[in-house]
Amino acid sequence: MPTLVFSRPFRCFTAVCGLLLLGGAMMSAHGQVAQSSALFLRIEPDSRAAGMGNAGVAIADNANAMFWNPSGLAFQQETQVGLTHANWLPEFNANLFYEYLVGSYHVDGVGTFGGNVQYLNLGETEIRDPSGNRLGVTNSYQLAVSTSYGVKVSERLGVGTSLRYIYSKLTSGIREGTGEGNAATLATDISALYRSAPFTLGGADATFSAGLNIANLGGTLEFNENSPDKDPIPANFRVGPALTLDFDEFNSLTIATDFNKSLVSVERDSVMRNGEKELRVVGSNGFEALFDSWGSARGQVGPDGEASSLSLAQQFTVGTGVEYWYDDLFALRTGYYYEHPDNGDRQFVTFGAGLRYNIVGVDVSYLYTSDNNSPLANTLRFSLLFNFQ
Repeated sequence: MPTLVFSRPFRCFTAVCGLLLLGGAMMSAHGQVAQSSALFLRIEPDSRAAGMGNAGVAIADNANAMFWNPSGLAFQQETQVGLTHANWLPEFNANLFYEYLVGSYHVDGVGTFGGNVQYLNLGETEIRDPSGNRLGVTNSYQLAVSTSYGVKVSERLGVGTSLRYIYSKLTSGIREGTGEGNAATLATDISALYRSAPFTLGGADATFSAGLNIANLGGTLEFNENSPDKDPIPANFRVGPALTLDFDEFNSLTIATDFNKSLVSVERDSVMRNGEKELRVVGSNGFEALFDSWGSARGQVGPDGEASSLSLAQQFTVGTGVEYWYDDLFALRTGYYYEHPDNGDRQFVTFGAGLRYNIVGVDVSYLYTSDNNSPLANTLRFSLLFNFQ
């Protein structure tokens, strides 16, 4: 079997809610390991929410709602087209880049439809055989193509869903017949969004919203058809509130928070192969993990070789942020993202700005970490959004 050697080092960062939580609490935990493949699906695509600490599930008010909460499309009546570009993991100087193209279209009496393409370039991959002989070089990438739909079921409640095709290309298929290094699967999202009627809070006009999105429920990626190992895709549970305050006709402030949990569980079995014991990794698909990933989980392995145990609360990441708008023309944003040290330890502050003029919107976000060696340090995202009435 050939060995994949990446030419430059890189790393991938690693009511309904109550019923799900209750059901999960009643399930027995069985040594889950929160790991998955195709982690590019969790890269936040738009600079607006990225500048707010990656909080967007309860906002979801433009075409980028398809990532944060597809049901946000239900409240939109415009036609929008957007594009995001980011140099990914810039500290590695590994020529990785992320592209995101999105669009939405409203049909009166039916709902709002949308589609998007996510693309992560992984640079060149050098392929060698077990003896170290160079077999060739190929360009590696990961791709996802999605279609979404959102519709109102009442004046204040919208629901939405997405269907997603995921393809991961790590090799050029030099070893014909194995499918090694290339895999594809399908996934879906289930979401809901509630928006209150305007009310008065502290002398300002206020609106409260709450969102839920269960993303990437689907199959597993099988990179080698001759191997029983299967990699789950990163199914994710996202829920959170948002509050918008309109102080006057020019000034408004939005505060939002997202709580996220990976819905991936992995079982490991020892099997005999060619007279030797090997470790087989079997990933649960998103539908199974939706119910069996709510117990305690295995965290990062420490220097002593022992893995920590994560409680349910420690498995959640939290992103919170604020956004200030002046006259719907200019915005300033900031936020904070926290992940438990034994669950990945991503902790960073974000900053962002936005400008709207006529049909064109421009957003930029910057990610700051106290650890300059963090692969996410100094990540910049640039987004364009065109809004056609």
